[in-house]
Amino acid sequence: MARKALNIVNVLPKLAAITDLLTEQEKETLLQQSNIQLYRKNEVIYSEGEVPHYLFCLISGKVKIYKEGVGGRAQIVRVVKPVEYFGYRAAFAGEDYVTSAAAFEPTTIVRCPVKTVTALLQQNARLGWFFIQRLSANLGQADERTVSLTQKHIRGRLAESLLFLKQNYGVEEDGSTLSIYLSREDLANLSNMTTSNAIRTLSMFAAERIVAIDGRKIKIMDEVKLQKISRIG
Repeated sequence: MARKALNIVNVLPKLAAITDLLTEQEKETLLQQSNIQLYRKNEVIYSEGEVPHYLFCLISGKVKIYKEGVGGRAQIVRVVKPVEYFGYRAAFAGEDYVTSAAAFEPTTIVRCPVKTVTALLQQNARLGWFFIQRLSANLGQADERTVSLTQKHIRGRLAESLLFLKQNYGVEEDGSTLSIYLSREDLANLSNMTTSNAIRTLSMFAAERIVAIDGRKIKIMDEVKLQKISRIG
């Protein structure tokens, strides 16, 4: 269950991507009707089949967008990083959610009512263009991921996922350790493979000194080789 957190004014600078496009009156309307929520690790933010009521902005933490597949196995289709907006495609399409979203770790999110955002879109062309650009970028990434996850072999898929995580969440101060600690199940769901295959392939990468493993921490030791494995599939 989500819980109320800080006042919306405290995170106003992080909403600048949208608020800078609004008039003072529009900004005040949005802030008055939005709220901040905290989510625990693994807590569901929205579920497949629900009616969209909010547009979400990730302030801190990490979020996965996933879909239940055959046999109940989840497929992670996208990851969200701060400060990114998500959960609005279904609302703009007039559909129920076709995916679910959950927090990878303790997460802070601003929730903006869909009705409020829709009203602003109808009177502010710059805001509309903002979301068109992001939807277009997400569609391009989804197209690339679809081809990769269906045509690459297991090693290529896992290598791509590790590079994907580095690109989206970065690394720790050592410059090599991924700043997100995924369970092997989540890593498998991101790579479209079984958990046992993910564990086995990650162990092979470690044996080849491509990565180093310390619990859930993954350190990329040879990024050039990882890129080559991803490229050749």
